Amino acid sequence: MYARSSTFIARTSSIDRGVAFLDGELMTDLLDIDGCVGLSLLVDRDTGRCVATSSWETQKAMRASEGKVPALRKRMADAFGATDLTNDEWEVAVMHRLHRAPVGAFARISHLRGAPRSDQPTQIFTSNLPIFEGFSGFCSASLLLNRDSGRIVSNVIFDSAEALASAGERSTQLRTKAANTMDAQIIEVAEFELALAHLRVPEHV
Repeated sequence: MYARSSTFIARTSSIDRGVAFLDGELMTDLLDIDGCVGLSLLVDRDTGRCVATSSWETQKAMRASEGKVPALRKRMADAFGATDLTNDEWEVAVMHRLHRAPVGAFARISHLRGAPRSDQPTQIFTSNLPIFEGFSGFCSASLLLNRDSGRIVSNVIFDSAEALASAGERSTQLRTKAANTMDAQIIEVAEFELALAHLRVPEHV
């Protein structure tokens, strides 16, 4: 499975309108493209920062959609009043769900950079899944890789902001240990509301 993410800064007053647009019109049009499986949206309502991610059955399908996606992306940007839009492509290396994320779920996203084409991030992340499952309110965890650049993105979903916060210290310890083991650089850690959870990537561990 593969994913394409668009990160942007939304006008905060337009976030609800943008979420409704993604959940309705844009989702319908996106799923009409061969190989598209689903869509998710992360939102920081204070800063306006958002991450919209589409999932794809194969890299070939994702690449074949490149002629159709820019028009959809433009409509999305208009709905959110978005600026500073950047796009990235990923391999979905791990997807594990304990249960579906409810309304009100939150995510902790960790960006790291390690050695290109390494299997170590997948091995370490998979070994940590039993620890994640022990966190109160844990819903799911996924790992995205750009093997060419060595970029690594982990996404751990909790059923509430309170559960997210309660796992913060232990999550920091795990992240630091993983980065040291991989000799990877921690670039950023961010927290978001999970506004849409329709990525529909199957279990992959």
